[in-house]
Amino acid sequence: MTAPARQLPERALPAWHRAVLKVGSNLLAADGGGLTPRYAQALAAFVEKSHQEGREVVLVSSGAVAAGRALMRERTRLDGDLAARQALAALGQAPMIALWQGLSDRPVAQVLLTHDDLRNRRRYLNARATLRELLTLGVLPVVNENDTVAVDELKLGDNDNLAAIVAALVDADLLLIASDVDALYSADPRRDPHAQPIGHVPQLTADIVAMASGSGTSVGTGGMRTKLQAADKAAAAGIPTALFSGRDEATVAALASHRLRGTLIDVSGNRMQARKYWLRHAPGGVGRISVDAGAARALLGGRASLLPGGILGVSGEFHRGDLVEIVDAGDRAIARGLCQYGAAEVRRLAGRHSREIEAALGYSYGAEIVHRDDLATVVDPQTKAGETST
Repeated sequence: MTAPARQLPERALPAWHRAVLKVGSNLLAADGGGLTPRYAQALAAFVEKSHQEGREVVLVSSGAVAAGRALMRERTRLDGDLAARQALAALGQAPMIALWQGLSDRPVAQVLLTHDDLRNRRRYLNARATLRELLTLGVLPVVNENDTVAVDELKLGDNDNLAAIVAALVDADLLLIASDVDALYSADPRRDPHAQPIGHVPQLTADIVAMASGSGTSVGTGGMRTKLQAADKAAAAGIPTALFSGRDEATVAALASHRLRGTLIDVSGNRMQARKYWLRHAPGGVGRISVDAGAARALLGGRASLLPGGILGVSGEFHRGDLVEIVDAGDRAIARGLCQYGAAEVRRLAGRHSREIEAALGYSYGAEIVHRDDLATVVDPQTKAGETST
């Protein structure tokens, strides 16, 4: 048995405004089959308190296969083939969403993703825009893998890794992974009575990863190894990960007071530094957007997005989601960013007001040509030394 969560060292959670909370199957599956709110209730209360404090939460929830299995217990083998499990996932999506809606005072929206959605740049941007809009509307997005069509994810139980990808997708400040395990241990606590909980991991190393074990139950398909894989992905995006027991009410209640009883896997630097570094140094194409003096000042002076009204012109060809260089009227590079529109579209929008986008194109991907979260200023030799980050 693992040590009780109350015996774990307690530490402050990192400061966060937006978090992704992953809830494992073992927290939702009822002993007799189907789903239970037993543990989900406390987690939902944590989400609601976070909302009341002006924070944003995206939920990544397992449990659809377990819910579908309960619905079709008489007609489907419990250990069926992949197609049977995909059918169970399809059946279980509705009760899984209903569970969370029943525990939430605000609307719940279902978002189904596969890794393919997140590899394709256009679909990636569409998914991000949808999730951002849901958060703006005050909705609780509940994300799950689209197990009815996914193959590798369903076989591997990859919702831990999906949660890390979603955290990077929405520019989260923190990844929270709730499971039936209260922390990372120095060895498998089910087999080694001397295993010790590890409260803080400054950096993931091969030795730390070697401590991980596989899934310990028949309900969950992941394990500590997938959680560390997820933490590694999150760290690469500058996002720390907190591992904790979702079965311990005191542990979940402590989260609402910004205290963690579990394992914090840290990152070197911070999220913004990691993202801005990537934007500044990632290989870019030949696309350039020229802006007027007002837009240049706004981009260099604070957290401003690039709007169509400040655009003077476009050179080169690029597509939606490509990295472009932004230059001032004197052709000096001032910033780089991921463009929400293709070159032909930006040419048609140059100088217009954001509210004219849909009328001009017949559709809209948002008011910003380059969103401030996807933009970083650059050092230019012709300006004074140093840099102002957006």
